[in-house]
Amino acid sequence: MTVLEDLKLQYKIGGVSNRIIYWNVASFIISLLFFYQFKEGYFEFPTWISLSSNPRNVLFFSWTLISYAFLHSGFWHLFFNMMILNFSSRLFLTFFTQKQFLGLYILSAIFAGLAFVICYYILGISSNIVGASAAIMAILFATTTYQPLMEVRLMFLGNVKLWHLTAVIIVLDAMQILTDNTGGHIAHLAGALFGFGYIKILQNGTDLSTVITSIIDFFVNLFKPKSSKPFRKVHVNPKKPEVKSQSKIVVKDKTQQQIDEILDKIGQSGYDALTAEEKEFLFKAGK
Repeated sequence: MTVLEDLKLQYKIGGVSNRIIYWNVASFIISLLFFYQFKEGYFEFPTWISLSSNPRNVLFFSWTLISYAFLHSGFWHLFFNMMILNFSSRLFLTFFTQKQFLGLYILSAIFAGLAFVICYYILGISSNIVGASAAIMAILFATTTYQPLMEVRLMFLGNVKLWHLTAVIIVLDAMQILTDNTGGHIAHLAGALFGFGYIKILQNGTDLSTVITSIIDFFVNLFKPKSSKPFRKVHVNPKKPEVKSQSKIVVKDKTQQQIDEILDKIGQSGYDALTAEEKEFLFKAGK
């Protein structure tokens, strides 16, 4: 199996969180081609793709409330965000679904973006922001709100309570809000607040993520070609080929059983634990 086929397989079976990481990396690569100023050594994102603090720009380019959460201002900005996203998504998906993850990511990005625009408009500051940090904070704080005493293992520190980790993060953000990257820290705090509120509202019986999943499902079904049912001629065959039918079922069950065993192995030991033959089999089965 080639590296490209391996990446395609991981994208297919990795779930929404893995795909969001792929989308962020792809957006960064595209940004390098179109928006990176190589002579000056920095990104210059236009107002139609990054989030501007000018309300008029936000109204005119409303999609920037989402697009900014898939852009990054540098390699290390992307690297650390994706590391924390991978960590937070594993915790979140222990208790919640893939659709809830996607809905929370997008809704928190919108909420944090609006908080940034409102605060900067009140302060009279003009600036643009990019980054997935606010949405990642929402996912991390949502998990903490739901399971604060959960223990996580950190390098060099060992096991710590999840709420201890998030408390340190929120304090550091609050301390830096008036130093550098004020807009980014405002968005971080807003994302954390949304993650907390999302869980509290969910515990009261309302899942806000269904707003996003309903919109996505609507557009998917809108552009999905409708399969026309062909005319079927009724034909009675008193002698059914029972042996052949049984044979097909047996083959299908064996294949599905092998797929299930491989997926169980991924769930227990990770994708890297698979052998080359298992990866090849899973890739062919997914076609």
